[in-house]
Amino acid sequence: MLVIKLWRDESGVVNSADLALTATILVLGMIVGLVALRNQVLQELSDTASAVGALNQSYSYTSKTITSGSFSAFVAGASFSDLPNLDASIDVTAYAPSPGNAAPGED
Repeated sequence: MLVIKLWRDESGVVNSADLALTATILVLGMIVGLVALRNQVLQELSDTASAVGALNQSYSYTSKTITSGSFSAFVAGASFSDLPNLDASIDVTAYAPSPGNAAPGED
């Protein structure tokens, strides 16, 4: 009698179809969330790369001479003009050399 009562007891039983459906929904949600996260990280890295590429490192300063009595100090002027960056339409991609195309002297 106790065995029959225990056999018919359904308290705490999780239907395997419910469990499979719940797991499927969770996995699909995680995939969509991770894809969205990846896209946003790539967008932020692209924005950072664009900002760094837009930096202009040109500078110049003129010469300066300071004289005080018999002491004289002189600093020569200098300048540097940053070259323009590559056109945005050019795709610059780095490829690892394949073993068959190694440069001479490389193993």
